Amino acid sequence: MTAEFHLCATASEISVRALLAETRARLRAAQVGEAVCGTVEIVLAEALNNIVEHACAEAEDTRIDLRAALGPCALRCILSDRGAPFPGLLIPEGHHPEMGPDTESLPEGGFGWMLIHSLTRAVRYERDAGRNRLTLWFDLSPTESAMR
Repeated sequence: MTAEFHLCATASEISVRALLAETRARLRAAQVGEAVCGTVEIVLAEALNNIVEHACAEAEDTRIDLRAALGPCALRCILSDRGAPFPGLLIPEGHHPEMGPDTESLPEGGFGWMLIHSLTRAVRYERDAGRNRLTLWFDLSPTESAMR
């Protein structure tokens, strides 16, 4: 069985929070476990906040689309927007940021793409006809797959 849904939001912090809450509600309704829901929420929050802060900061059309397809063993989420493309049309590799010897020297940011890459099975970015499309794949646990 495959469950699909499509959600839209404007590129703002408040709209991103609402989009994340609705996504989590839809996944719960499809009997996706809390661990996977949490992982998906973390990854989508990082990606969506990057879209708001970077891609759509100066864009006129600030709509973000989320299309999700939940299959027997995996979840695919596609985020698309008309914002600025990634530099060089490449997503960041997501290396662990440099850590200093004490808590005062910890970096404030730089963990987002590391989290996205480490918490997903695969990530793909495409730019087509003025639209960014970021596709994220998540594995489902055997327990969740058996419930479908």
